[in-house]
Amino acid sequence: MPTVTIVIAALLIALGLVSRALSDSPSVTVLIPAFLGAALLLAGLVAFKAGARKHAMHAAAMLALFGIVGGAGALVHLPALLSGGEVQRPLAVASRSLTVLLCAVLLCLAVRSFIMARRARLAPTTLK
Repeated sequence: MPTVTIVIAALLIALGLVSRALSDSPSVTVLIPAFLGAALLLAGLVAFKAGARKHAMHAAAMLALFGIVGGAGALVHLPALLSGGEVQRPLAVASRSLTVLLCAVLLCLAVRSFIMARRARLAPTTLK
């Protein structure tokens, strides 16, 4: 899971930087995916330490949830953007939607990993 977290973090950082390059807005909010990616990168790197893995992965899952909740408002405008309709700030809609998608993938994989780890931890005790 730490490797998956780092890959998704890198994708979010790239998304933020590309969005910044394509945007003509002076606002720093266009870099939110990059900031989220940086936090996820840190959690992923910390998770390589065996004693900190559980806490780091839970922090990564929480950050992914924040990314989903924070970007979910853009999903309302996504169908119009994809169908070629007129959308106010299409770059923001696309960037936020991709952030939600990447964070949702990470959160689903993290929850799956948590379930598998718990089952593995409980399995030896149920065989007695």
